[in-house]
Amino acid sequence: MNTAVHNKLVSFIWSIADDCLRDVYVRGKYRDVILPMVVLRRLDALLEPTKEAVMKELAFQREEMKFTELDEAGLRQEAGYVFYNTSQWTLQRLYNTATNSQQILQANFEDYLNGFSANVKEIIEKFHLKAQVRHMANKDVLLNVLEKFTSPYINLTPFEKADPEGRKLPALTNLGMGYVFEELIRKFNEENNEEAGEHFTPREVIDLMTHLVFEPVKEVLPPVITIYDPACGSGGMLTESQNFIKDEEGEIKATGDVHLYGKEINDETYAICKSDMMIKGNNPENIRVGSTLSTDEFAGKHFNYMLSNPPYGKSWDSELKYIKDGKEVIDPRFKIKLKDYWGSEEECDATPRSSDGQLLFLMEMVNKMKPLSVGGSRIASVHNGSSLFTGDAGGGESNIRRYLIENDWLEAIIQLPNNLFYNTGITTYIWLLSNNKAAFRRGKVQLIDAGQLFRKLRKNLGNKNCELAPQHIREIVQVYAAMAAMERQSDEGIASKVFDNQDFGYYKVTIERPKRLKAQFMASRISPLRFDKTLREPMEWAYGEFGDEVYTNLGKHEKAILDWCEKEDLNLNAKKAKAVVDPETWKKGRELLLIAEGLMQAIGEDEYNDFNTFRDRVDAELKKGKQKLSASERAAILNAVSWYDSGAEKVIKGTVKLTGEKLEALLERLGCAEKDLPGYGYYPTNKKGEYIEYETEADLRDTENVPLKGRIQDYFLREVAPHVEEAWMAHDATKIGYEISFNKYFYQHKPLRDIEEVTAEILALEEESEGLIREIVNLS
Repeated sequence: MNTAVHNKLVSFIWSIADDCLRDVYVRGKYRDVILPMVVLRRLDALLEPTKEAVMKELAFQREEMKFTELDEAGLRQEAGYVFYNTSQWTLQRLYNTATNSQQILQANFEDYLNGFSANVKEIIEKFHLKAQVRHMANKDVLLNVLEKFTSPYINLTPFEKADPEGRKLPALTNLGMGYVFEELIRKFNEENNEEAGEHFTPREVIDLMTHLVFEPVKEVLPPVITIYDPACGSGGMLTESQNFIKDEEGEIKATGDVHLYGKEINDETYAICKSDMMIKGNNPENIRVGSTLSTDEFAGKHFNYMLSNPPYGKSWDSELKYIKDGKEVIDPRFKIKLKDYWGSEEECDATPRSSDGQLLFLMEMVNKMKPLSVGGSRIASVHNGSSLFTGDAGGGESNIRRYLIENDWLEAIIQLPNNLFYNTGITTYIWLLSNNKAAFRRGKVQLIDAGQLFRKLRKNLGNKNCELAPQHIREIVQVYAAMAAMERQSDEGIASKVFDNQDFGYYKVTIERPKRLKAQFMASRISPLRFDKTLREPMEWAYGEFGDEVYTNLGKHEKAILDWCEKEDLNLNAKKAKAVVDPETWKKGRELLLIAEGLMQAIGEDEYNDFNTFRDRVDAELKKGKQKLSASERAAILNAVSWYDSGAEKVIKGTVKLTGEKLEALLERLGCAEKDLPGYGYYPTNKKGEYIEYETEADLRDTENVPLKGRIQDYFLREVAPHVEEAWMAHDATKIGYEISFNKYFYQHKPLRDIEEVTAEILALEEESEGLIREIVNLS
């Protein structure tokens, strides 16, 4: 849409609000009237030429045919659209016949709204337009608003027309309507000190996306084409895709039918999208309202092409309950199969962090891809940078990237210029996917840095201060089609790199170090055993306050203990609140303390540098006294009296016998020789085939990212073992991750300037400042 035309139209609409609504609505509420009236006038103007024909058809059905229910097909045929109005009114007639009675005008206006077909009535309901009409009538401004919207000097239709002086009024396309809507929303939100919300997709970005999606397959377009946008907004991406492949003067002339599908959560943008589907003759029933993430509206349906600019940096916490039950994913769209490090297939979580749901929309589109047997699908989706690299190996974001790349669906990612979008200045990227890659693209991913391709706008549109010119779009498409590496020739140029799929993958290897503990029985160390470790704070207070009465008369103090917990905001759940005043809890702690005191008396208070010896003595004393402790109780005592010390002996977890077939199986599984086993946590003893395993120290645990194309053992021997001799790899914890680092791949080192050049420049500045710098640095 021409920027001047856009600004003129927005100013005209905003002036309507200021002229008519200033004393009736606060400025931030203008949208409640302006947006629905723009849509209503858009529909109304289209029905004006066929109004008489529709009324004749209505009379024929009611008076001659005596139909008890209207034949909608006949009314639509006469109207020329998939919607109609059976009232005697148009907006122009409402204005022309209005009197000074706002009540009569309101009644006629409501009669007019009630005359619309059901598909338009839904739009009216989404905008709550009837309530606004009543409010304007009560405030005596309804006629003024009608006058403005029926002005012959404003064109809200998708067709060009002339004003009374014969000046051309350009058509307002669906995309232009989107721009107007976005600008109005921005102005309304500024009045309310609110953020602008979702990011409207600029025309040239949609143009680039349609070229990338359709041009490579323009010779093999299917006879029936389906296009889907799971976050369709006002529908610009859908209608522009349709226009692109049906343009009689364009490169692509699809001969088959095009069916558009979309879903939108915002009632206002949904209403605009649906109205435009009706205007264009598309099936408005294919546009659904609601959350794409909460409900799989098009379950079981698959689409040829999908283009979207989903919301990014936006929480999906409100949809969480529909997707996950606790940690379990319950929506099949977001469950995937991946292989673990050992090659065993497992079901994995494909959900990102709840603060940013953009990758869920991508997975929704992947779920809707057509099978390869019927031609497959192509996808273009806009994302910010977080989709490239956030999330650790094994996490949802990484799993999604891995799933796409290992299935060889990711064709290319194109980095766009900053400040290209209407309501955000951040860097954005177009992800291009296909499950039917051309042969020369298989096993490869192309990254294109087009961040420096833009031209400045003469006047900003919100955050948008630049745009892609047609030549920029053509250059990007040509670089994509060539799929060749290309270095940037200038600061304003484009760059491209081609990678193997595996180049983005890595092993996240856990590096362990042995636990080294000292141990010593001391009264101060074992005294906390009296209290349950999860309830230590309230139990410690209660014991200090009531002493041994907590064992003999706990019920007497139950209320006081619970009141203290509430006063201290401990937020105990019902289970813990019950436990803290349960005599059994106190009894259990005291018994454990008594056992520890007995062990201290038997073993003494000497400090042990070898925890293994200390542990054996404790076990021997327990056995001698025939005291049976659970594993957790035994661990509680040992943990209470031990601490990490780098000078202590390593703590032995146990020994394992590795000989014959068992040894061969382990070596084959690890892919190493017997001499390499210490690197995997198996340390040989003096006995043949016997190996020691040590306890791990969690606080010293580390991880290393090893490229998939590398060998983990080689990396370990090169990068880890020389620096930490006692470290080993815990392969059972190894995870596979994927990330795409644009900055790393396209970073261009700029060498520092020559010292002689810098010196000469400094001396020149000294001359200009009459020796001041020389004096400061004591060179004069």
